[in-house]
Amino acid sequence: MTGTKAKGAAETTPVADAPDNAKLRQILDGARRVFLADGFDGASMNDIAREAGVSKGTLYVYFDSKEALFVSLIRTDRKHQAEQICEFDENAGDPETVLRRFGRSLLASMTSPDSVAHIRTVIAVAGKNPQIGEAFYEAGPAHGIDRLGQYLARQSQAGLLAMDNPTQAASHFMQLCQGDLFKRQLFGVLHEVSAQDVAQCVDEAVGVFLRAFAPR
Repeated sequence: MTGTKAKGAAETTPVADAPDNAKLRQILDGARRVFLADGFDGASMNDIAREAGVSKGTLYVYFDSKEALFVSLIRTDRKHQAEQICEFDENAGDPETVLRRFGRSLLASMTSPDSVAHIRTVIAVAGKNPQIGEAFYEAGPAHGIDRLGQYLARQSQAGLLAMDNPTQAASHFMQLCQGDLFKRQLFGVLHEVSAQDVAQCVDEAVGVFLRAFAPR
């Protein structure tokens, strides 16, 4: 396997759960710990190789830059998160039940300490390295909006909801779920988010959303 160029990393980074990629997972696990502890600028390829338990030469076989490694980590982590959260099964309940479950899982994930630290790191480097911000948005928020939009479109076609633009409605719902809770934590105003906080914020969002898009 060869390294990837940073500018093309969003399209060509390897995926950690691909077959026979135990070494890649080992590298990404080490990189995750270093980036969370030191931030993007403070992390070095030497530190990552040491934390991952691989030689620097092995590290460069997989990634030719810190930027490419970080993009791969973003895409892998967002993919795994999406697999856990963005499952919309019409047989799992009515829209209220499905949206409440999705919203609570989304907000709980977003407000976890590791996720907040990760997002802060992405924000800090996206100005100088826009491909990192693009990779995060495409693999995270954009993917979630697309999957939720498809579910909302099906519910609208079934007459359970009424909306002209399901994708835009999906974006609105995800923003509603965050409320002020996520931003307060992101900016250090709130240091701990409880399950009760998440449930209250999401339940209010679901109520507002369903009233806005109730069948006419």
